[in-house]
Amino acid sequence: MSALAYFRPRPDYALGRSFVLAFAVHLALVAVMFLGVRWQSHPAESVTVELWDPPPPPPAPVVEAPKPPPPKVEPPKPEPEVKKPDIVEKAPPPKPKPKPEAKAKPEPKPAPPKDDEFQKRQAREQLAMEQRKFDEEKRRLDEERRKADAERLARELAASARNKALADYIGRIQAKVRANWILPQNLQGNPEAIFNVVQLPTGEVISIKLAKSSGNAAYDAAVERAILKSSPLPLPEPRSLFARELKLTFKPRD
Repeated sequence: MSALAYFRPRPDYALGRSFVLAFAVHLALVAVMFLGVRWQSHPAESVTVELWDPPPPPPAPVVEAPKPPPPKVEPPKPEPEVKKPDIVEKAPPPKPKPKPEAKAKPEPKPAPPKDDEFQKRQAREQLAMEQRKFDEEKRRLDEERRKADAERLARELAASARNKALADYIGRIQAKVRANWILPQNLQGNPEAIFNVVQLPTGEVISIKLAKSSGNAAYDAAVERAILKSSPLPLPEPRSLFARELKLTFKPRD
């Protein structure tokens, strides 16, 4: 190594770091001082102190002056007793007045038993219940009577209608038979002949039997021939009136 190289100034690498460190230390110092002053800037706490005066000394006791003794009071002297004369009699004591006789109070009426009202109400309820039963029974009897009357009237009407229809049916048969008979010329009076006739449901005559003779054989025979000639007989309306056996009565002048 040469001498020039030895004495040549060398670069100082730690100078920059020293400068940065010194600047950081001063900056920290300034921050500590600023914060310390900031902490001491708040107002001081106030302290309240109450002052009391010492109590006054107690008052001195008052000494009362002695009272004079009360004056003596002499007792009153007794008055001399005055005696009454012996001739003076003592007045008799007054007689007590008779007390007015108390009027006799009327004897109180015995109070009615408490259950009278209950018994009356119960009797009214019983009477009302019996009246309702009587009315219901009367209505039931009236209804049964009306029903019986209606049924009886219906039966009577039905019987009347049936009898009328049956009479009309027999009348049409008799009319047809009369239209077909030839009576004897010497027939006298109004003889009656009754025949039992058996027929089919179609009205065709099956048999004829003389049930009662008119007493005139010619008249009876003429009626029997007319019945056979009238077959088939008229049918009833309604058909429920049809009878297999008929009892027919014939008179020439009816």
